Amino acid sequence: MTGSILHRLATRGFTLLELMMAIAILAILVAIAIPSYSQYVTRTNRVDARVELETVAQELERCFTLNSDFGHEDCSVALPRMTENGVYEITGALEQASFVLTATPQGTQATRDTLCAALTLSHAGVRDATGTGGRLECW
Repeated sequence: MTGSILHRLATRGFTLLELMMAIAILAILVAIAIPSYSQYVTRTNRVDARVELETVAQELERCFTLNSDFGHEDCSVALPRMTENGVYEITGALEQASFVLTATPQGTQATRDTLCAALTLSHAGVRDATGTGGRLECW
C-alpha cells in the first residue's frame, strides 16, 4: 500500500520532455501570431490614412463650394497634418480648380508598408498608391 502512494506522488509532476513539448507548441503559435498581428496593424493604419484623406477632401470641397478655389485663404484646411494616430502625414498640392492629397507613412509604417507606401487622392476622386500593390490592393 505504501508503494502505490509513493508511485502516485512521483507521477504528479511534468517531465522535462512534456515541458519542452509545451514550449515548442507555444513557440510555433507565437511565430504564426506575430506576423499576422503586424499585418493587421499595418492595414489598420492604412485605413486611418484613407479616412483622413477623405476628410481633408471633404473640407476642401466645402471650401471650393464657398469660394470657387480649393486653396482660398479663407479656407480652414491646415496642411500638412498628421493622422490621428500619427502614422501618416497628409500633404497637398492645392490649386484654384484642383488638388492632389498625399498620405505618406512615417516611422515603422514606412518600413512595414511597402505594398502601398504613399496614398494619393485627387479632386476628381482618383485614388492611387505609390507602392508595389497599386490602387486596387491599397484602396
